[in-house]
Amino acid sequence: MGPMPESATPPGPVPPHGWRDRTDAGRQLGAALTAYADAPQLLVLGLPRGGVPVAAEVAAALDAPLDVVVVRKIGYALQPELAAGAVAGIAGITGVVRNHDVLSYWRSRSSRADTMFKAAAEEELAEVRRREELFRPGTPVRAVPGATVILVDDGLATGSTMRAALGVVRRLAPAWLVAAAPVACGSAADIPASLADDVVVPWAHSGLDAVGLAYDSFPETTDAEVRAFLGVGGPPWLQ
Repeated sequence: MGPMPESATPPGPVPPHGWRDRTDAGRQLGAALTAYADAPQLLVLGLPRGGVPVAAEVAAALDAPLDVVVVRKIGYALQPELAAGAVAGIAGITGVVRNHDVLSYWRSRSSRADTMFKAAAEEELAEVRRREELFRPGTPVRAVPGATVILVDDGLATGSTMRAALGVVRRLAPAWLVAAAPVACGSAADIPASLADDVVVPWAHSGLDAVGLAYDSFPETTDAEVRAFLGVGGPPWLQ
């Protein structure tokens, strides 16, 4: 596939008060990604758990297969919401991304910050491997080499999880790699070209303090729901 034009995916309209739910956001994100509908070997990868309902709508809009790249945040034990990085895994490949600003804060609070980060990263990597088997039991990931791959999350808070996912998928040699989400906080959508060939975030500079504020309804997505979106194990109400 030749290079996509730089302006191939202009942001779509953003509702004045955000979206009803992840399904609504996914449909509108799919509309913003229609330039990729005819891309060869198109593959949509959702970031579990919350990114998968959004990715499912994108995949449906583009008539593309849906799969996942598993990502986990690395949280500070005393303040779990302060993620100093993220780990991701797909097809046996794992990677770690550090948020150096938050990691510096960890270090200001504890001399054991780097030790805690390493231990937390190893713990989350084990969880990534467990979830890969949960979401894709005995099934290989769909072919990524040479494909046009769109990574989808329900929003970018710091961008760490998306960057971790992009890093591991890039190592599988896709022809074109896209980062997509309905909304971003701060500068989270400012993803370098070395990680993503295109970034599609309709509400890129939302001014919001949290991704969930862009949604009227933002419940936790369950493992069972992710499995159901992927066609694993039947509908969630039977699990």
